[in-house]
Amino acid sequence: MKKTHIFILLIIAAAVGVIVSTMSGASSYVTFAEARLQAAAGNGNKVHVVGTLPRNAEKQPIGLEYDARRDPNFFAFTLVDTLNVAQRVVYHNPAPADLDKSEQVVIVGAMKDNVFVADQILTKCPSKYVEKDLGKETPPATAKL
Repeated sequence: MKKTHIFILLIIAAAVGVIVSTMSGASSYVTFAEARLQAAAGNGNKVHVVGTLPRNAEKQPIGLEYDARRDPNFFAFTLVDTLNVAQRVVYHNPAPADLDKSEQVVIVGAMKDNVFVADQILTKCPSKYVEKDLGKETPPATAKL
């Protein structure tokens, strides 16, 4: 074999090694039931769970627990996943801004002792466009001569 062929094979092997090593740390989207099963099996990998906050009749989220004076790095809340399973979530950082206004919440973390411990909280904020405004058409501007 030529030296260039050996060099190209080494580059390809290194690229495959990098791809395989980065894929092992990637987390996946699961439900709370799947997160519990993974934790019970000893799999401590981080997972993503998509859900919504339970709300009362006035559309206010319920079950939020945060007291910045007592412990600014403890935030707990209930999240309902896509299969309507409610789970207590603990986040050891300050409460995210505008969490109560979000339509959907994505949490990244793992189950520990029947509680989901989140490392990250990602929120999907409501659209700034209201449905009634989407159908309106603005009349074209006319210029006076």
